[in-house]
This record gives sequence, C-alpha cells and structure tokens, in this order.
Amino acid sequence: MTFTFRPLDPLKDAELLHAWVTHPKAAYWMMQDAGLEDVERAYMEIAADEHHHALLGLRDGEPAFLMEHYDPVHRELVGLYEPRPGDVGMHFLVPPTDTPEHGFTRAVITAVMARLFQDPATARVVVEPDVANTAVHALNEVVGFVPDREIQKPEKKALLSFCTRERFFDRRGVPATEVAA
Repeated sequence: MTFTFRPLDPLKDAELLHAWVTHPKAAYWMMQDAGLEDVERAYMEIAADEHHHALLGLRDGEPAFLMEHYDPVHRELVGLYEPRPGDVGMHFLVPPTDTPEHGFTRAVITAVMARLFQDPATARVVVEPDVANTAVHALNEVVGFVPDREIQKPEKKALLSFCTRERFFDRRGVPATEVAA
C-alpha cells in the first residue's frame, strides 16, 4: 500500500474528521461528544501551533487516516518524561469502515513512522496511548515501540513508549548501515 500526506485543512476537512473522531470506535481519541465546531476549533488550534501538526494520510488521493506529530518538549508530555534531542510525539487515527481490510492499520502506522523518520532530525518517536488501548499497544510493538512506563496525563493513564530510528528500520529488515541518521 502506498500513502501520501497533505496538511489537514481544519475548515475543509472538519466534517470528515468529525465523523471519524466521534465514532464509537474512536473512543480513545476522546472527542465522542464533540460538535462540528469543536472539531474545527481543535484543529484550527493545531494548525496555528508551531509545535503540533496534523496531516491527512491519503490512499489513491482520498483521505484514509489522520496523523498528528508534535514536539514533546512543548506539547502533550511536558514534565512527564525527560525528552531527548530528536524526540517526536505521534498520534494516528484510522477511521472506522464497513469493509475492513486485513493489514491496513499496520500499513498506516508503518507509513506514519516512515514519514516521521524521513526527517533526519527525528531520532526517536514517542507515543502515549491509553493503557487500556491494547490494540494500539500491539501495533506499536510491531513497528518497534518499547513500553517504558505508565504515566498519568490530565485526561488519561497512558503507556509511555519509544521507538528509535534503528529499531523501526530493523523491524522492517533495513540494515542499520542503510538508515539515514
């Protein structure tokens, strides 16, 4: 599967995002009761934030998933762990579908990670999913995340996990000598 990415447009994409983030299967996104205006506002705030970015992942030119990345020195994890140079925080959301495709979500997280590691400054990706979200923990492990510890965020108890560039590419069978630093 091949995916492309484009910046999310908070106004043009709000209706699509609203359907995704308020669906019962997106419970861990914590926007179940959000109105359309709430989604617009949340993503306008991200669009205006130099430390947080939202992208739509496209498949054949059509929106297929949401990706967010952020600087954990300034967002999400401030004061909850000791960030290292090259750390990048990440969230992704695959919308619900009536026709699930085997391996799709794994392909999405792999594409998201590859996109983050395209930036040579990215040394390690940091995630903080809800401790109860066992499905995403399993996906994270597949691409190379290693759980560190549970942390208490204002909105949830989270499993702080890290994936280094080397570990990600090793999981994909790419020798470390071929990994751009």
